[in-house]
Amino acid sequence: MPFGRSGTAILPLHGGKAPAWLFQRMKALAREVSLAIIAEFGTSGFLERISDPFWFQCLGSTLGFDWHSSGLTTTLTGAIKEGLKGLEEETGLYLAGGKGGRARKTPSEIRAAGEKTGIDPSALIYASRLSARVDNNALQDGFRLYHHSFFFDRQGNWAVIQQGMNETSRLARRYHWLGTEVKDFVVEPHRAICSELRGSVLNLVKEESAGARALLAELAGRAPEKNIRDLNSLLGGEGLFPELLMPRRHRIEGVDIDPSRIHRILIRTYENPPGNFEALIGMEGVGPATIRALSMIAELIYGEKPSFRDPARFSFAVGGKDGIPYPVNRKVYDRTIEIMKRALERARVGQREKLEAVRRLMRYSLPGSGI
Repeated sequence: MPFGRSGTAILPLHGGKAPAWLFQRMKALAREVSLAIIAEFGTSGFLERISDPFWFQCLGSTLGFDWHSSGLTTTLTGAIKEGLKGLEEETGLYLAGGKGGRARKTPSEIRAAGEKTGIDPSALIYASRLSARVDNNALQDGFRLYHHSFFFDRQGNWAVIQQGMNETSRLARRYHWLGTEVKDFVVEPHRAICSELRGSVLNLVKEESAGARALLAELAGRAPEKNIRDLNSLLGGEGLFPELLMPRRHRIEGVDIDPSRIHRILIRTYENPPGNFEALIGMEGVGPATIRALSMIAELIYGEKPSFRDPARFSFAVGGKDGIPYPVNRKVYDRTIEIMKRALERARVGQREKLEAVRRLMRYSLPGSGI
């Protein structure tokens, strides 16, 4: 495995967007780099690289974007998607989703690709949905997802890049997944979560949370009144409908849990008991508050402790858009796009040594690279 790293990417939240002159160039260069990678390493090689946070960050900076802005994630995935639009049949690579409302279109975009190619969309849609559920509900680190990009090929290989925001800390966290490395959606499934900011989080996808995962599914299938009684005893409440004032922060804590709302969800889980934790987080209506409530019951009533270790490990610093380490030179940028186009054309007729510059970019994250 060439890019074996584990961790999430933390970036400052920045407003605004890339200027049109820059995005057009990013789109063009992203297309040429992507085509070169696919020509050299196939679609699986592209998915491996895009799911590595260091390589992803390096590519974003190579395209001239701000080295530490949260916008790198949304702008880079958007540039790749726009750059490869119309080339799906040629490349065998498909991109779905995006920021905000575009993320919600992911299932329909996957189905549309399936209709054109014969790809069975069901497993891909499931992977898209579960990866989002895990990062929003099973890994409660205070970051609310607002971006979800799903990359896949004709062979059913896939990668996910999604990002959450914490408006209180003004930071964003990026999550990377690679389908070929996901052995279990709810047991340490991430390709990477890299961050300078680390803290105590509810991490139900940690290996050591196995007992909690099993118990949460069991608790979800027992009588709702019993769960609510236990929950009220933990929260210090007396009835089913205590008053609750919602805080500005996004992290779910005990004081954020309204037993009356949880009760309605628990009726559903009682009537249709989930067979395991993966089925539980996949159930409609089961959100972070329900998962937090069940984990509190599991830990404090039954002694089954989940992990509270933050999986984020890495950060990085490379250069870009805001004049750091130097301003974008438009002439050099345009010349680079042209060189990439010519290199790819020559590679197609056998002059593959012309892609040596691209190969150096490929090796950026390889062990022993010195990075």
